[in-house]
Amino acid sequence: MSLDLRGKSAVLFDMDGVLYDSMPHHVQAWSRTFADFGMHMDPLEVYMNEGCTGSYTISKVSLEQRGREATSQEIEDIYAHKAEIFRTLPEVGIMPGALELMANVRESGRKILIVTGSGQKNLITRVIRDFDGFIVRERMVTAFDVKRGKPFPDPYLKGLEIAGTGADRAVIVENAPLGIRAGVAAGIDVIAVNTGPLPDSVLLDEKPCALFHSVRELADYWKSNV
Repeated sequence: MSLDLRGKSAVLFDMDGVLYDSMPHHVQAWSRTFADFGMHMDPLEVYMNEGCTGSYTISKVSLEQRGREATSQEIEDIYAHKAEIFRTLPEVGIMPGALELMANVRESGRKILIVTGSGQKNLITRVIRDFDGFIVRERMVTAFDVKRGKPFPDPYLKGLEIAGTGADRAVIVENAPLGIRAGVAAGIDVIAVNTGPLPDSVLLDEKPCALFHSVRELADYWKSNV
């Protein structure tokens, strides 16, 4: 694989499924929440919709299954329920290789940012603690910072603004098909890491510039080739 990172000054990381092995918890929380509100969400659907804001996901499922978008009050209630279930689950682990990758990126002189569709406040707080020295809140884009989340390009465009760089000088690390789509729509090269159950083809269909099968594999590649 030939991944050309010359001229790149910033690396924009997704969070769930890239920095944290959190997706199985999101699957549980979404599945239980939609069941409690008379709807359903298949585990693979959670992975397919990963990266979107909670409001986008709730409205999408409601439209598909109830024939109407969720009201703002329903969105608030459903997402609060999901967040509460998520908080009751065991603490998620840092993705193997994530800290090493962060160190390799920093040593190569690139800026580090996080661009996530998450509104999970406990994870947003944790990432600053767990990645101390790599991440500060001022270099994070979350569900609270944009009106339109992934798959729209807005979060990554906001990330470029914060980084003070152009799309051609940034690269994204993403594990979600809709996150890859958002990055490509923003005109940014995207490195895919397939850390979930989706076939490679689902990620490759969104046109990333490279694909790795774990964060550790990408960390090892970065250390040896960048």
